[in-house]
Amino acid sequence: MSIALDVPAGSGLKTIRGDGTNLVTQALRFRTHESRLREYARLRETYGDLSLINNLGLTTVVAQGPDAAEQILVNRDRAFANAPAWGYYIGPFFERGVMLMDFDEHHAHRRVMQSAFGRQELEGYLTRMIPTVQQRLRRWSSGPSFRMQDNLKELTLDIALDVFVGVHLTDSEAARLNKAFIAAVRAGASIIRKPVPGLGWDRGLRARKVLEEFFHTHIDHKRNAGGDDLFANLCRARDEDGNSFTDDDVVNHMIFVLMAAHDTSTITMATMAYYLARHPEWQQRLRDEANSLDEVTSLSDLDALPALDRCMKEALRLHAPVPLLPRQAVKDTVLLGHHIPAGTHLVVPLYANHYDPKIWPDPHRFDPDRFSDERREDKAHRLAWEPFGGGVHKCIGLYFGGMEVKATFHQLLRSFSWSVPDNYRWPLDLTAMPVVKDGLPVHLERIALPAADMPRGPFTGGN
Repeated sequence: MSIALDVPAGSGLKTIRGDGTNLVTQALRFRTHESRLREYARLRETYGDLSLINNLGLTTVVAQGPDAAEQILVNRDRAFANAPAWGYYIGPFFERGVMLMDFDEHHAHRRVMQSAFGRQELEGYLTRMIPTVQQRLRRWSSGPSFRMQDNLKELTLDIALDVFVGVHLTDSEAARLNKAFIAAVRAGASIIRKPVPGLGWDRGLRARKVLEEFFHTHIDHKRNAGGDDLFANLCRARDEDGNSFTDDDVVNHMIFVLMAAHDTSTITMATMAYYLARHPEWQQRLRDEANSLDEVTSLSDLDALPALDRCMKEALRLHAPVPLLPRQAVKDTVLLGHHIPAGTHLVVPLYANHYDPKIWPDPHRFDPDRFSDERREDKAHRLAWEPFGGGVHKCIGLYFGGMEVKATFHQLLRSFSWSVPDNYRWPLDLTAMPVVKDGLPVHLERIALPAADMPRGPFTGGN
């Protein structure tokens, strides 16, 4: 069954078409890495850069290619909104996060939040982060079936809780929070989008309550005692006009930022670990670079790791942690000569765009040097490479994320080597964010213990 968007008579605009695949079939086509790329290629070959699909019950425009991405994400005429689009998927679980705001309200909240992500604040987060990474890596054990993704997720949650929250939890308390974040993220991909007990949507709503309770419990201490973590910084953050956040604002932003910080970093690092296991020559190249730098104490030190930076960028290209960016048209508009009626839902598919052979030669190949100064394939178009989005909604934590990934891998490469069997291919599940279903088992071998812990200074976090 063919579907199409209505076009005003006599407008001369083109019609966007697609096939009315049922909801379950469409969801299955987008569940794995391979099937998702096949479906995007089929849609583009059949219908062009713009096509229609049934996405979790919504008739949605899939806008492929960097030109469509630029018009939607840069959004010069304010035709596209984040809040109603993301709100459909994750609104009940991450309500009032900065990504779920638009226009003047988004600008006001982002301006306050930006003060918590300045260079001085990032330097402070880095100083807190290094001991946490070292302590966690000391607990890792060599062996043939070390679940790399699962252990990286524990590490990034440790970092997020220490650097962002400044609260030290027991393993069981941290596990409870981690479980809540997983439930909230996966709930957004639920086919049954009602609070039916025992199903994903209901688990997500319950998870939201756990997260709200956690942050509200600690907010008075943060407002009074302060600290050098993100939680404390948001409590005292002010823009140039003196505007600050309410308690509810802080809690909402912390829930969203903590999810975004540790989930996206986990996915990026798991991707890097997988490809470095399959490409030992690159792993050794990065280890040699890491060994040339005894310790990381500032952001400038990370600039001495250019090959590691290219590897991170290639991982983000191959498997963007957020596979697509949704928007909703808030007024009638035109996209690449096609009519977009007000109320239309759209998605910019990072997965498809990052495999476009017109921009990325041999796009399935792991090739970090495509980001080298001599090649810079990402410069083929302003939005050729867009793992952090674009425009005013570009990820506010992108510099923190890059810092976290590179600082962690600097320690990891100096402490361990790892490999997978030649025939191993990770089973990647894209139901929500990319997850390796088997936890990414690797053969891990310790090279050396991480360096001695750095002193934390007068504030150590905690309550």
